[in-house]
Amino acid sequence: MTMNFMIPVHDDGSVEPRFGRAPKVAVATVDDSGSITGWQTFDVQWDRLHDEGPEGSHHARIVRFLREHEVAAVVSTHIGAGMQHTIMKTVSYTHLTLPTKRI
Repeated sequence: MTMNFMIPVHDDGSVEPRFGRAPKVAVATVDDSGSITGWQTFDVQWDRLHDEGPEGSHHARIVRFLREHEVAAVVSTHIGAGMQHTIMKTVSYTHLTLPTKRI
């Protein structure tokens, strides 16, 4: 069995600290042994899209991405309280405080 983890990232592969305003995210597929078996980076532009559209549309955009990519857990250095609440209803939520470094 595998699980998909989503991590907000910069172009250089370092962790992006702004989950809801991340320009890019990576989806890592991890197998039962804990090995990463897949890695895809997506140009989501959530930094640009954050304030576009009616109230709630940004959270809906992120939930749609999580579902489309079968994300089971999110790894991030910071997620705002409202987004944490939204994510907890969507995925088996994981919030780790990681240093901002290349992964």
